[in-house]
Amino acid sequence: MRKQGLVSALISVVVLSIVIISTVWFFLDKTRLIGPVLIILGLVAWIPIKISGRAISSAGADIIFGIVDTGFLGVAALIGANYGGVIGAIVGGAVGDSVTDGFAGIFEGKVSEYLRRHGIDEARTPVSSSLGKMSGCLIGIGITLTIAWSVLNVDINLLR
Repeated sequence: MRKQGLVSALISVVVLSIVIISTVWFFLDKTRLIGPVLIILGLVAWIPIKISGRAISSAGADIIFGIVDTGFLGVAALIGANYGGVIGAIVGGAVGDSVTDGFAGIFEGKVSEYLRRHGIDEARTPVSSSLGKMSGCLIGIGITLTIAWSVLNVDINLLR
């Protein structure tokens, strides 16, 4: 249990945050690549979960929460940016976050029930919960930006 506690979670989140911020900083001007890069970073967040001795599936509910929450928050922020620039993105993101938290909680609860029903230990630990949500958020926004900028061809310069 020691590898899944508060100190392990803090170290993992701090190290991953530095890696994420550095990587995003490097790719920020390569806008069309940022979505796939964020998805890959979301998968990198699984490494400390495995190192802690947990199965990735044990963090499944948290990963789904993050994907739904931040994936749709990204949509709200893009819509806000389109209509109100930077302030629109901030308001769209904040309002979108409150709405998506509710919907993401529904999916998180459903996945949690599913995992328990199938005998998968999904009891939350600081490591699995924090890194599961971190992973899901990165994957969710990565998918949203990839679809927006590559598939739907949304104007990349919305926030510039």
